[in-house]
Amino acid sequence: MTAVQWINEPLNHMLKGKNPCDQTEVDHALSDFFMAHYLEEKDIHSREKEESRSPSESELVLFSAPPAQTKDKKNVDKAKRSTTSEKPFPPAEPPEPVLLGSLAIGSVSLAVARAGAVLQGIPLYKYIAALRNQETLTQFHIPVSLVTLLSCGKTSPGKLSLLEEVILIPRVGQRVKQIITMTLEIQKEMMRIMNTSTKAGATQAILHDSGALALGYEKPEQPLDLITEACTNLGLALGTEIHLAVNCAAHELMDYSKGKYEVATGILKSPDELVDMYQTIINKYPAVVALIDPFRREDIDQWEKLSNVIGDSCSLLADMTYKSKAPSLLGVSGRILKHINETTVSDLVLITSDHQGSLLMATTSSEPSSGDSLSDIAVGLGLDYIKLGGLSGAERMTKYNRLISIEEELAQQGILVSKEKHSPPLFTEKLQEQSNTADVA
Repeated sequence: MTAVQWINEPLNHMLKGKNPCDQTEVDHALSDFFMAHYLEEKDIHSREKEESRSPSESELVLFSAPPAQTKDKKNVDKAKRSTTSEKPFPPAEPPEPVLLGSLAIGSVSLAVARAGAVLQGIPLYKYIAALRNQETLTQFHIPVSLVTLLSCGKTSPGKLSLLEEVILIPRVGQRVKQIITMTLEIQKEMMRIMNTSTKAGATQAILHDSGALALGYEKPEQPLDLITEACTNLGLALGTEIHLAVNCAAHELMDYSKGKYEVATGILKSPDELVDMYQTIINKYPAVVALIDPFRREDIDQWEKLSNVIGDSCSLLADMTYKSKAPSLLGVSGRILKHINETTVSDLVLITSDHQGSLLMATTSSEPSSGDSLSDIAVGLGLDYIKLGGLSGAERMTKYNRLISIEEELAQQGILVSKEKHSPPLFTEKLQEQSNTADVA
């Protein structure tokens, strides 16, 4: 069944007579419904798999399971064991299955929350805040807007693939309108530099799915140099007044036939070589204070190793969207929270309570809240950061505009408070101290 079919038929009948203001009860029913269908679908697939597998195929699977490169690697390294002890390349973890129609669960949960807010005569963010705190809050803060400046990822026109998103982290205390204005000025200056100079090295620019410009570069230093030059020209103190985060999306770059990451066309890096590359980048560009998904989840040792070498100056974040129940990785200081598929509003409240101070809310193309609800959710959950993408596209600007409206509404009511300093998961304790010193100066 598709999501629309779930909503029109079984969910419609199941929720009749339910109190839309009882979010917990509704979400519990939705989760039970989803789990029943998930287990049913899992059982069907298991039986079909067993029925379709012949004895010869079973034998084939047993022989082909270990990656050939791991076996070869062991033979090649056999003579080097006295000096090196390299672990076999970890294969990809099986993806968590996404049940067809699961988007209906998150969508209906959000629709019920919106209905409950209307019936109570309050905005959605206050309704969600009441779910989280079980009481009426007297003060709210607006999450710091993290804006995508540019993209040099896998789908960008150049050879470079490692920088899926370069994200602006504005100074704490700025209003959303101020952040948007500053970002537009930086982007305008970046375009001026590219149009008047060949030094930047960009060959082509297109609009990325994130709502930012996708630029054609060959090396990671080039886009970071471009941003540095633009900020310098505008008198913006990069590294003190504003900072950067980089979404590497490294899981998309793995060449499993070679066991290496293709960071640029024809340039392959092993997980350990990638650790060295990140260390070089962070040392050269101290304004980069956070890396998102610098490795696949399977490269456990490299997450910890990278944290050990740059952990004081740069935070590591992991997008756990499709591995929400997986254990935390060593060295990871924060998670990316998204409202997708079967995630209910109650789930978001629970996750926020369990991981207080280590979450960053981000948008996704498959989220139930394709309107402006994500802004309400982030404010209601009391999160410190929200990543909505670039400043192009109606869906993204709708969310930014909603943040502005909430901020103005809270200011008029006299219940808007501003954060005095940056906080985890983006800023380590050392970086927070440096940021505070810069603010005082």
